[in-house]
Amino acid sequence: MDRTVRASALFFLIMLTFYISGVRAGLRGKSFLGVFVLGLLLIGIAFLTGYFSPRQPKTVALDVGLSFLRLILVFLSLFWVQDLISKEIERRTVMFSLAYPVPRAHYLLGRYLAIQTMSVLVALGMAVLLWGAVALAGGSYEQQFPVNLGWPYWIALSGIVLDAAVVSAFALWIATVSTTPMLPLAAGLIFAAVGKSLGAVMDFLARGADGDAALAARFDPIIGLIRWILPDLSRLDWRAAALYNQPMDGTLMGWSICMALAYAGIMLLAATLSFSRREFF
Repeated sequence: MDRTVRASALFFLIMLTFYISGVRAGLRGKSFLGVFVLGLLLIGIAFLTGYFSPRQPKTVALDVGLSFLRLILVFLSLFWVQDLISKEIERRTVMFSLAYPVPRAHYLLGRYLAIQTMSVLVALGMAVLLWGAVALAGGSYEQQFPVNLGWPYWIALSGIVLDAAVVSAFALWIATVSTTPMLPLAAGLIFAAVGKSLGAVMDFLARGADGDAALAARFDPIIGLIRWILPDLSRLDWRAAALYNQPMDGTLMGWSICMALAYAGIMLLAATLSFSRREFF
């Protein structure tokens, strides 16, 4: 029993080592600094766009800011997957990490948790700045329908973080099977774009494709197949309550969270299986 506890503690400490080293490497990387500075500039742009709307400046600023934050967080997650995993595999420096007497899954899980921790930290930092930018947008003008910067705002932020977690899990799996370090970044961007537009395409076809029955009949089977392969990331966009004070459907949100966690779990399992069988010699 004592031997089992010691082995479990050792495995946990080694995974924690992977986690801490991943966080340090990610925060020191040039991609983090560059994209984070870009994110700050985009939040400034979101603040300025509020002045282009004479009646709803705060709504416009919040909408633009959340869109930029969603984009930046996905970019950062993909850059971190590339820096912390793909480049280590390409340079064979991953062999130093795999020399520990633990399963390779500990390395992947530690790196993935490090990426999610950094995503949460960046999201919180930018969310605070965006909150201030929206509060100041429009000056003293009081719009007729105010935005809700309370808990609906932070729920919208959690959906953005969860969206980035799903995309980074997919990119992590690509990194374990790819021999090209740029492939996880490119595939992750395509995956994110398709996942975010899948819901809109499905709704368009469900409405009859604006009367074009032939178009709906042609693409409906294809979209029906894709929906079983890729997650509908648009279901994690919960900004309506913060923008327009619309009521939130707790049941739908719960199923969306289950979808995201299940897909991320499947991707992590696939990444673990492929990484454990990969030869680095």
